[in-house]
Amino acid sequence: MGYQTILFDMDGTVLDTLQDLWVSTNAVLRELGYAERTLDDIRSYVGNGARNQIRCALPEGSSEDTIDDALARYRAYYGEHCRDHTKPYPGVVELLRRLKDAGKHLAVVSNKPDAAVRLLSAEHFGALMDVAIGETPTLRRKPAPDTVDAALAALGAEKAGAVYVGDSEVDVATAQNAGLPLIAVSWGFRSRDVLQAAGATTIADTAEELLALLL
Repeated sequence: MGYQTILFDMDGTVLDTLQDLWVSTNAVLRELGYAERTLDDIRSYVGNGARNQIRCALPEGSSEDTIDDALARYRAYYGEHCRDHTKPYPGVVELLRRLKDAGKHLAVVSNKPDAAVRLLSAEHFGALMDVAIGETPTLRRKPAPDTVDAALAALGAEKAGAVYVGDSEVDVATAQNAGLPLIAVSWGFRSRDVLQAAGATTIADTAEELLALLL
């Protein structure tokens, strides 16, 4: 298909971060005296940024001040524990290596805090990932196209020849808003049915299938 630039979502696409997100969220809930959430609860909350994740985890009707407090606690805890259980999905490192060997430009764009995105990308992918960008005060979270546009600018790449890879309905909308084609993956935080309902038409079930689509 001639893709020269490939932009990846992080959580649920290249890294399985769910265990650390779950543990970190429940640590804050316990600290504040609230009931903990299940792993599947957290899976459904992830994708729209840390604030939305915490808002969903807190009791319904929690005040903005309560959300602010819980979010600050969460960011501090997760910053210390984001590497405890997180690991690449099977075949992803080899996928990136094959793409890099083929001369592709690679980036990861995420709704995670920017510092965590850079830390996790450097630890798990090193020089295989050219650019890693997360949410900052000046970059709106996805599905706004800001992080995608920033990654393309950092790579010196045009939208022509670029493709976006993600695992959620947020990623489908991000690709649409950024004006990029989308390849979805079914091994992450959303099912194939959810992806198709959101408008995904090309879905890879394994890293090998994704590699074939990208090359």
